[in-house]
Amino acid sequence: MKIAIASDHAALDLKAELREWLIELGHEVADLGPDTAESVDYPDYGYKIADVVAEGTVERGVALCGSGLGISIAANRNPAVRCAMVSEPLSATFARSHNDANMIAMGARIIGPEMAKACIAAFLNTEFEGGRHQRRVDKLSNPS
Repeated sequence: MKIAIASDHAALDLKAELREWLIELGHEVADLGPDTAESVDYPDYGYKIADVVAEGTVERGVALCGSGLGISIAANRNPAVRCAMVSEPLSATFARSHNDANMIAMGARIIGPEMAKACIAAFLNTEFEGGRHQRRVDKLSNPS
């Protein structure tokens, strides 16, 4: 699977570890930055990753910042993106199965690498259920 990953400076180390782990699992990973620990603005990276997910350049996105909140808000400004902020695998599973999320966001100051990996695994290994959920997902991408 082709996956994009991006962060702000607060999540740089977690992003690097998750990128390497995803590559080891056989995924193609597009690292959208940043490349240094210099302070950056999370909206810039939230918009950047949302664009490649919305364009279909990648199948899924993983967005990281200190709390996961800011970058998820930025990503969700794009109507083609459904980014769920998660901190444990059950939320990541529901994000996919019920909301057809194409991105997840996590906070490097909230969870550690192993929990982040568990969340990503749940997110990547869960299919959208469709059915009654489809009508709701359609409304998320097309607000009235």
